[in-house]
Amino acid sequence: MIEAHPSPPDLIVLHSLRCAGYASTDRLRALVSPEIAGDVEDLLLTLATRGLVTHSAGAFGGWGLTDDGRQADAERIAAELDRAGARRDVEAAYRDFLELNRDVLGICAAWQLRSADGATSLNDHTDQTYDVDVLARLATTNARAQPICTRLASRLRRYSHYGPRLATAFERAKQGERDLVTDSLDSYHVVWFQLHEDLLATLGLARE
Repeated sequence: MIEAHPSPPDLIVLHSLRCAGYASTDRLRALVSPEIAGDVEDLLLTLATRGLVTHSAGAFGGWGLTDDGRQADAERIAAELDRAGARRDVEAAYRDFLELNRDVLGICAAWQLRSADGATSLNDHTDQTYDVDVLARLATTNARAQPICTRLASRLRRYSHYGPRLATAFERAKQGERDLVTDSLDSYHVVWFQLHEDLLATLGLARE
C-alpha cells in the first residue's frame, strides 16, 4: 500500500496561502494540520524573509503571496507531485471533481436565489421546505465528493483537511447555520472553491 506523501511545513503554509488568497495568521492556522498550526507564524516570517509572502495591514489585510512566492509554489508543488508519483491519481480525481462542480455551483446558486414564474429573487430562507430540498441535494453531492477527497488525501497528505471541512460545513448547515452553505469563510462553497484552486495549482492548470 502506498503511503500518503507528506509535504514540508513551509510548503503547506505557502500552498495554503496560494489556495486561500489573502489570509490572516489565525485563518491559516485553521487550514493546516494541527501538527504545524502552532508554527504558522514562524513559517510565515521565514517565507517573508525569502521574499515569498508579504503582509498587508488594515481591516482587509493579511498575508499574501508575492510573484516570487507564486512561482516558487508552482515549481515546488509540481516537483512534489511527480516525486510522489501521484500525477495520474490527482488528474483522475480532478476529472471526477469536475463532474460534481456544476452540481455544487448550482446548489449554491439555488441556496442564494429562487426562481419562480420567470422571476428571480433572493432566498430569504423563510420557506423551510425549499431549504430542506436544497440541503438534500447538497447531501447527495457531498456523499459523492467525500470519496474524491479521500483518494486525494491517500496520495498527498496535504489534501486531508478538505473532506472533513466539507462534511463539517454541511452538517452545521443542516443543523441550522445557514451561512455555512455559501456565506462564511468556512462555508461549503468556500471550501469547495479552495479545493478547486488547489487542484488547478497542483496540476498547473488555469481556471477557465
